[in-house]
Amino acid sequence: MITTTPEADAAAPPTRTQRWAQAISDRIEQWPAGLRHALGLGVMLICVVLGTFIIITPFEFYAQCMFAVGCFAVALVLRKIPGRLTVLILIGLSLTASLRYMYWRVTATLDFESWLDIAFGYGLVLAELYALAVLVFGYLQTAWPLRRQPVLLKGPPSEWPVVDVFIPTYNEALDIVKLTIFAAQAMDWPKDKLRVHVLDDGNRKDFREFCEQINVGYITRDNNRHAKAGNLNEALKVTSGEYVAFFDADHVPTRSFLQISIGWFLKDPKLAMLQTPHFFFSPDPFEKNLNTFRSVPNEGELFYGLVQDGNDLWNATFFCGSCAVLRRDPLLEVGGVAVETVTEDAHTALKLNRAGYNTAYLAIPQAAGLATESLSRHISQRVRWARGMAQIFRTDNPLFGKGLKLGQRLCYLNAMLHFFYGLPRLVFLTAPLAYLFFGAQIFHATGLMIMAYALPHIFHAALTNSAIQGRFRHSFWNEVYETVLAWYIMGPVLMALVKPKFGGFNVTSKGGIIDQTFFDWKLARPYIVLLAINLAGMIFGFVQLAVGSEGAVVTLLINLVWTVYNLIITSAAVAVASETRQVRSEPRVAAVMPALMTLPDGSVIEGVTQDFSQKGMGLRLPEGVSVPQGARVQISLFRNDQASVFPAIIVFSRGGLLGLQFDHLSLRQQSELVRLTFSRADTWASTWGHGEIDTPLVALRAVTRIGWRGFTALFKATLMELRNAVARRRVAPSTLENVLDK
Repeated sequence: MITTTPEADAAAPPTRTQRWAQAISDRIEQWPAGLRHALGLGVMLICVVLGTFIIITPFEFYAQCMFAVGCFAVALVLRKIPGRLTVLILIGLSLTASLRYMYWRVTATLDFESWLDIAFGYGLVLAELYALAVLVFGYLQTAWPLRRQPVLLKGPPSEWPVVDVFIPTYNEALDIVKLTIFAAQAMDWPKDKLRVHVLDDGNRKDFREFCEQINVGYITRDNNRHAKAGNLNEALKVTSGEYVAFFDADHVPTRSFLQISIGWFLKDPKLAMLQTPHFFFSPDPFEKNLNTFRSVPNEGELFYGLVQDGNDLWNATFFCGSCAVLRRDPLLEVGGVAVETVTEDAHTALKLNRAGYNTAYLAIPQAAGLATESLSRHISQRVRWARGMAQIFRTDNPLFGKGLKLGQRLCYLNAMLHFFYGLPRLVFLTAPLAYLFFGAQIFHATGLMIMAYALPHIFHAALTNSAIQGRFRHSFWNEVYETVLAWYIMGPVLMALVKPKFGGFNVTSKGGIIDQTFFDWKLARPYIVLLAINLAGMIFGFVQLAVGSEGAVVTLLINLVWTVYNLIITSAAVAVASETRQVRSEPRVAAVMPALMTLPDGSVIEGVTQDFSQKGMGLRLPEGVSVPQGARVQISLFRNDQASVFPAIIVFSRGGLLGLQFDHLSLRQQSELVRLTFSRADTWASTWGHGEIDTPLVALRAVTRIGWRGFTALFKATLMELRNAVARRRVAPSTLENVLDK
C-alpha cells in the first residue's frame, strides 16, 4: 500500500490535461486586454445561447438525471484544471443548472391547492429567486478579477505630490490611536509633503496635547453633525493636499502605503479613489469564539480578496472608509464625503463613478487594524452597514440615474442586494418545517423530480463557488455568517426601505477585553429558537417516517435532510454566541525578526522574535540559554544596518522562550518601535491569501464539528443557569427570614 502526504500531493507533477490547459491559459493571459475581454464575452454569449435551449427543454425524470450526472461529471473534471477559461465554463454549467431548475420551479411546481401551500410555497420561491439573483450577480463580479499591480513612482521625491493623512476618531483610546499616528508619520514619503492630521470628534485634551508633542495636526469642531462623514468634510475645508489618505483610528499603515498607492493616480488623471484591503491582526468574534483564526477565511476576506478585485474590472471599486487614497478635487466636486446615508464610504464611491471618475483596487494589504472583539459589537457594525446599503438602494439606486455603465450598476446593485439576505435566510432555515409540521406542499412535484432538478442547482453552485472563492471563503461558512446576522439585519434593512432617514451613525468600539468566558443568551435567542424548532421538526419527521405511508417517504427524507443541514448551521451559530476570554487589550502579531538582548552585566544574546505588540514582545533564545524572570534588559531591533534599542522587563521565562514588557518607552522610542514592527512593508502581505484552499467535504465536516460545539455550549450554559437558579432559590428564604427578623 502506497501512502502520500499532503506535501507530496501538492508537489505531484501536473497531468497532461493540466499542462495543456495551463498552456492555453498562459497564452490567453498574454493576449491584449481587449481581446481577452472579447473572448470572455464570447464564451459567455455561447453559454447563454446554448443554455437557453437547454433551460426551456423539458426532460422526463431519467433523462434529467442523466443530463445532471453528465454535467456534474464534467464540472468535477474541470475543477482540477487551473485557468480562467475553466472558471468561465464552470460558471456556464452552474448557470445552466440553476436557471433550468428555476424555470422548472416557476412553470411546473406552483400549482398549489390551499392557502397554506400558497403562503409557504410562494415565500420559498421568492427567497429562491433572490438567491439566484445574488448568485448570478456574484458570478459577474468574481469571474474575472482584475488583479491590478502597483505602478512605480517616477521622478525625484521632490516632485511627488502633497498628501494629507486623515485619522478620524471619536471615542477610541489614545493608546489605540497613537499606534496609527506613529505609523502614518513613518510612511516613506517626503516629510515636507506628508501632513498627518488627527480629526478628533471627541474634542479631548489628551489627544490635543499628544498631537502637539509629536508635531501632528489636530482638527476638531464644535458639533458632531453627520458623524464620521461630517468630521472628514470639516477637515477637507482646512487642508489643501492634492491627495487625501484615510485611515480609521485603529488601522495602522505600513511604510510603503503611499508609494504603493499614489503611482496609479499619476498614471490615470481620471482616477479619483484607490482602495486597499482591510486586514485585521486580531480575530473577529467568529475566529475567536470558534478558534479558526488564520485557518478559516474570515467574513470579510471574500470581499477584499475577490469581490473588490472583480469590481475593479468593471470600474466599480467601492470606497471602504479607510486604507484608501482619494484625489481631493473630484471628492470636492461631488460635495465631499457623502452624508445622506450611514455608509458614507460606498455612497461616495458611487457618486464619484456617476461623475465619470475611475476607482481602483490594489489587493495588497498595506494597513491592518483591530477586528470587533465581541459578537454584540460585530452585529452592531454589520447592522449599520446593512442599513446604509439599503438607504442607498432606496435614495440613490444604481439602476437609475446618469453616469454609470451597466457593469457598474450591477456591481453596486449586488452589493446592496447582499444585505437583504436576512428574510430569505430565515425562510431557508424554516422552509422544511412547513411540510413536517403542517403538511404544506411547498413543491407541487414528486420528491424524485425535486431531487433531479434541485440537486444539480445546489451542487453546481457549491462546486463553482468553491473553485472561484477557495482561498477567501470556505464552503458552508457563508450560511453560518448569514445565520448569525440574519435576524438582526432584517428589521433595519426593511425599515430603511420605508424610512431611509431613520437611525443614526453608530461608532464601532475597538480595543476592549473580555475577562471571562460567558454565553451570550440575549444575542443567542434567535439561534436557539431556530435550533429548537428544527430539532422538533426533525423528531416529528422521524415519527412520521416510522408510521407514515410509503408514498410520502421520499418527500419526508428530503425535508429531513434539509432540516438536519439547518440544524448544523443553526448550532454553529449558537457556538458563536459562546464568548471566549480575551485578556489582552492589544493583540500580539506573529513575526520572526532578528533581535539582540543585552543583559545587565553587558553580555549580549542573539534571539528571534516570536510576536510583538505595542507594549511587549515574545523572544526565543538559542537552545540551552535562559534568562530569569524579572531581569531588566535592552532589546535591539534592526532596520538595514541601523539598530534601535528598547528597555524591557522579562515577565515570563520558560526555557528559551521569553515574554518581554517594554519599560517606560519615550515617545521617540514608541515611534521607532512602530516603524520597526507594525510599519514594515511585508508585515501583512506575507499572510494575505495564504490560507488553506477550500475542500467542500472538509469544510462541511469542520462546520459540523462546530455545530456539535454549539450543542455542548448550549447544554453547559443551560446547566449553569439552572444551578444558579437553584442557588438563588436556596438563598432567598434565609434572606427573607433575616429581613423579617430585623
